[in-house]
Amino acid sequence: MSHSAPVSHAPAAITRSEWALIFVLTAIQFTHMVDFVIIMPLGKRLCEELAINTVQFGYIVAAYAWAAGIASLLASFVLDRLDRKIVLLVLYAGFTASTFCCGLAENYQQMLLARILAGIFGGLSAVTIMAVIGDIFPHEKRGRASGAVMSAFAIASIAGLPIGLALCDKYGLGSPFIALAGASALVWVVALVRLPNVNEHLRHARPHPLREFAEVVRVPNHLWAFAFSFFLVLGTFTVGSFCGPVYASMNGWSEGSLAIVYLFAGLLTLCSMNVVGRYADRVPRLPLFRALAFGATVMAIVVTTLPPGPLWMGTLALSAFMGMAAGRMVPAQAMLLGAAQAKYRGAFMSLNTAVQHLATGLAPVIAGTLVVEDAEGKLSGFPLVGLVGAGTAIVSLILAGQLKTAPHVTPVQPALKEVEMDEEEIESGPLAV
Repeated sequence: MSHSAPVSHAPAAITRSEWALIFVLTAIQFTHMVDFVIIMPLGKRLCEELAINTVQFGYIVAAYAWAAGIASLLASFVLDRLDRKIVLLVLYAGFTASTFCCGLAENYQQMLLARILAGIFGGLSAVTIMAVIGDIFPHEKRGRASGAVMSAFAIASIAGLPIGLALCDKYGLGSPFIALAGASALVWVVALVRLPNVNEHLRHARPHPLREFAEVVRVPNHLWAFAFSFFLVLGTFTVGSFCGPVYASMNGWSEGSLAIVYLFAGLLTLCSMNVVGRYADRVPRLPLFRALAFGATVMAIVVTTLPPGPLWMGTLALSAFMGMAAGRMVPAQAMLLGAAQAKYRGAFMSLNTAVQHLATGLAPVIAGTLVVEDAEGKLSGFPLVGLVGAGTAIVSLILAGQLKTAPHVTPVQPALKEVEMDEEEIESGPLAV
């Protein structure tokens, strides 16, 4: 069955216990996302306090994505052989400790090692979160659940970054990481109490890890999904990685001005992901994805060819791009979750995350070769980045039509069996928009 098949126009209501689970998973993802994005605006402070150059700073940023990608690839051999709650708690504890070590780092080598560890544990935590959603939530609820958890990226941009930068300004470079580690420890305790055991997938007979890996990668639908995921992420991050530097160079904007731009862009992204998450359970997901992806492709050209102008113009353009690019990820993620059977879902999502991290690390490298700095410090070549981003987005549009839904098995929902909420209760849920 393809993803273009119609779904119910009155999807099943989400129960209170399911909302509670979504809230916990979103909190975990939020701390991971803050840790992922906070390193970017701290670049100048890092270079000054750790006495490193821009090349070394680039390695610190890239190390996180590459470590997460390699770890996700290796984890695909074992992730489906353990209870997902235990896996998530162990990984999140490692992430908390790694983030704390980032706050204590006193030189380049220590920070690089801490970021590698944070990437390993944080990246695998994100993989496990999506596997939990795929196992716990039935097909007609995954769009809303995925949209709520994925909104953590927007929340991190809106709330996490300003708080982290304020702490850094007042208490020093390590304070944002130490504070984040403290918050993560509290979330870990809540997760220990609230997360149900997720082990239905363990009932399936498991082959040797290498044989299981071969089984996952030889499924044509899985390969289409990996290709789709790669080009989707590559297009977004190729454009997004240089928007801030280019706009600041072109318009002479300060960091304070860029903070305003990203604040509004984050707010729109948050709204779009939650609204699209609701529609992803009510309308066919493939047409919804294609409509948003087409809009994001157009906006990729707009934001990379925008002439110098007032702050509101850059804010509007970047907000539209980020909102559509993030919005299309909601139906895309639901489509990817449905592309693998439950017994392969952990391994599949691990491999898919590795592919996404490969694209995340490759995107700024591509953009960096196209954007050049002239003698006056101005950046040029951004329109070429837009063409690359639009081209990869078009490829993802084509590949999306190749994805098929794996044979459906109704998931067991441990510890989440309650009377479903009525429409009024849904609208007042903790993550309702």
